Amino acid sequence: MGKEIKISNKHKQILKKVNALREHYHEFTDTELQGMTVTFKKRFKDGESLDKILPDAYAVIREAAKRVLGLFPFDVQVIGAIILNEGNVAEMATGEGKTLTSSMAIYLNAISEKPVHVVTVNEYLAARDSEQMGELFEWMGLSVGLNASSSSISEKRAAYNADILYSTNSEIGFDYLRDNRVIAFDQMVNQRGHSFVLIDEVDSVLIDEGRTPLIISDGEKSAEGFYVSVDRFVKSLSERDYELDLESKTCVLTRSGVILANSHFGVENIFGRNSVGLQHYIDQSLRANYVMEKDIDYVVQDDAIEIVDVFTGRKLPGRRYSDGLHQAIEAKENVTIQNKNKTIASITYQNLFRLYDKISGMTGTASSESTEFYEIYHMTVEQVPTNKPIRRIDLPDQLYATKEDKYMAIALAVQGYSKVGQPVLVGTASVEASQAVSKVLNELGIGHDLLNAKNDKFEAQIIQSSGEKGHVTIATNMAGRGTDIKLGPGVAELGGLAVIGTERHESSRIDNQLRGRAGRQGDAGTSQFFISLDDDLIVRYGNEKIKKLQEACKKNGETGTINSRFLIKAISSCQKRVEGNNYDQRKNVLQYDDVLREQRDIIYKERRKCIDRRESISADTESIINRAAERLINSYLPTNNVKSWDVAGLNRTMSSVLGLQTKVDESMVKDDIISVFLNEIKKKCIEKQNVFSNPDDYEEFLRIILLRSVDTAWEDHIDEMDILKQGIQLRGYSQKNPIVEYKHTAFKKFNQMIIKIEFDAARNILQSSLSRK
Repeated sequence: MGKEIKISNKHKQILKKVNALREHYHEFTDTELQGMTVTFKKRFKDGESLDKILPDAYAVIREAAKRVLGLFPFDVQVIGAIILNEGNVAEMATGEGKTLTSSMAIYLNAISEKPVHVVTVNEYLAARDSEQMGELFEWMGLSVGLNASSSSISEKRAAYNADILYSTNSEIGFDYLRDNRVIAFDQMVNQRGHSFVLIDEVDSVLIDEGRTPLIISDGEKSAEGFYVSVDRFVKSLSERDYELDLESKTCVLTRSGVILANSHFGVENIFGRNSVGLQHYIDQSLRANYVMEKDIDYVVQDDAIEIVDVFTGRKLPGRRYSDGLHQAIEAKENVTIQNKNKTIASITYQNLFRLYDKISGMTGTASSESTEFYEIYHMTVEQVPTNKPIRRIDLPDQLYATKEDKYMAIALAVQGYSKVGQPVLVGTASVEASQAVSKVLNELGIGHDLLNAKNDKFEAQIIQSSGEKGHVTIATNMAGRGTDIKLGPGVAELGGLAVIGTERHESSRIDNQLRGRAGRQGDAGTSQFFISLDDDLIVRYGNEKIKKLQEACKKNGETGTINSRFLIKAISSCQKRVEGNNYDQRKNVLQYDDVLREQRDIIYKERRKCIDRRESISADTESIINRAAERLINSYLPTNNVKSWDVAGLNRTMSSVLGLQTKVDESMVKDDIISVFLNEIKKKCIEKQNVFSNPDDYEEFLRIILLRSVDTAWEDHIDEMDILKQGIQLRGYSQKNPIVEYKHTAFKKFNQMIIKIEFDAARNILQSSLSRK
């Protein structure tokens, strides 16, 4: 039930002001109340801050919610909305009405007439919330848009043009990347900047998925036969031929495996310079076969590999593992091998959401990650009291030697709850575990519904009946976060919903999300976790002492509950260690991505200038060509010492590469040589321009060439940076800081890319063959 949550004096004072206005706005007619939106907008335009307007705005939208939705936000919901407006994280228990809470902060920030983006973790929730809350906002004179993956460009543009936009985190990210790939403004959805974003389930988006890059890719030709050939070789290996590290999820060949690989593929050394590609295929196939697990990391459906999100238990449609791993898994599972993808644009959620001037978020579980929220996003986590006291009983964990013993104990516990009519939700960490529990319940004749990534299309109807008397539901993490299970008639008197966790997750927040399905809004309920010593968390992260106890239990044939405070504490320590490791990894990813972020900002800013047809780019383009020409001249005429010049080489290159016909000789001084070539460039540019009867057509010609040069170079640069990042850790062995080395090398590569862009643009513009129409 936890300790009492206190409200700060500052928030109490603001709440007092909001409540003081309750009766005042209650007396308003509908028309008068609706007219307050215009009044608030004027106050803001006249220089009044949103903080000053807040008490009135919250009191007005509170009254409007009562009239439109039949719901009047509680005091604790007002507190949550105050925290959201401050750009912080409001931690609110399950069932406390986060959607209604958010309406107040959304309304207030929309008054500024800057776009407000509301982010949910899936499209179902985005559509639901935009419909429910949209009715309220539109009644108050604000427009609401829904941004779905199926929306057309024009539909997306209209949605982003609304005062308030509802969308998933991934769709906002992909729209941002796509907008920075177009060659004309009318192809953009135009996000209208990044002012205020409110994220539902903020820990899922910014923490769990924080290091996941959003990637736009182009298909490359796939070496399908080679993936199959390598897969056969890897499957033929014995355990002594490879070394598997479960904690780091890596798998490499041992010495005997390397000898077999050399022989099998007929090469001298798979680590040799000429076998880099082969080594990469083998590494990915080893990972696919011995690290990635079917029905845990992915499912096989309709001749395809579908990735399963470990945190939510949901499939990730369209998402593919990068760097050939997805193809290796396809070969492993004997499904159609699709083309390998080349990354042409990417961004992590960490850097996507740091584009916003103000970020706020809601969740039931954020306190354990408060340090990360503050260090990376400058957000504080503030707990909001529940409207009614929590009555859920959290029972102590039950520990068993093996999974089989644990599953039987779970089945018997379910049977006990079912006999008295109490509904049960059994939460599992994977599809595989959900099927294992289902099998045991079937053997005992206990009827139940099964919800996992393989039958997610039935999610809504299964969840709808999960709180009914005597109902048993087995579900992966799909039923954990954001799922509202309402109790059926008479269930509260029987003890409410019973939640059973079948293992501890890597993150304690996922466990707490599952617990939170019971005891919503002061309802009765229970929760309990059943753990075995061969659960993944313990096998991967347990210490030697745990492993010895595990062996002793199995040796003694223990099948009942193991009473060991040490083991329960040790499991909690495993969770903390994993959470610490994951934080370090996310921080590490961010350090590397921050380097690319600075470069991406420069490239995207220049692209925007290029496609902005309000300004001419012909002068800028001529400067680019001149710089490229001067670099070429300097490479052939490196000093003022004429003897070191290669004038003949310069003449050939200027002619063959840039199409310049001027010939220079050693008798000329360097400045004169530069002037001669730059004068010819100016003449050629005028000639190109004169081919076009309309100046705008010439501008368009320049834009297309320049954008093509930028995009091609940027795509290659992303690939190079990815390769650099993968190999940079090796520099640590020579006492060099990998991140410092990465930044230094990245800076040099970026400058080289700029030179390449300017050179390619100069060559393509000057060498283009145009005919007068």
